[in-house]
Amino acid sequence: MQITIGSKVTMHFTLRLADGTVADSSFDNEPLSFVVGDGALDKGLELALIGLGAGDRQTLTLMPGQAFGVRDAAALQWLERDQFPPDMALEKGQIIGFTGQAGEDVAGAVIEMQDQRVRVDFNHPLAGREIEFEVEILSVDNPPDQGL
Repeated sequence: MQITIGSKVTMHFTLRLADGTVADSSFDNEPLSFVVGDGALDKGLELALIGLGAGDRQTLTLMPGQAFGVRDAAALQWLERDQFPPDMALEKGQIIGFTGQAGEDVAGAVIEMQDQRVRVDFNHPLAGREIEFEVEILSVDNPPDQGL
């Protein structure tokens, strides 16, 4: 069975930066299971899986923008300091969870602090970077045809 949109996939993966630094990996942990197209995995990473099957192992280099998007200057935002809990100690590089306009969870990294405001980067930490994506497909389950 080959991976298509709607396939339930169980796999191991590693994401590496261009310098070889491992950004994330499941090879020493539990494998990742998800349904292709459900939003659990970046669309660029999902596209790299289409056509693979159980037992396949592949390493791809994804150029900036093919996975995790490109860096967006509009995602760098100044927030008023009073939007944070008064007892929260803010530090440069700190990752903080926010709620987006549609109610989704959004992570932001503190990049600058002033007396009354804080600059937060809402870009994905891997946005705009070259990524090496290594996968080992453990299983693929495709939904039955819906007879459409």
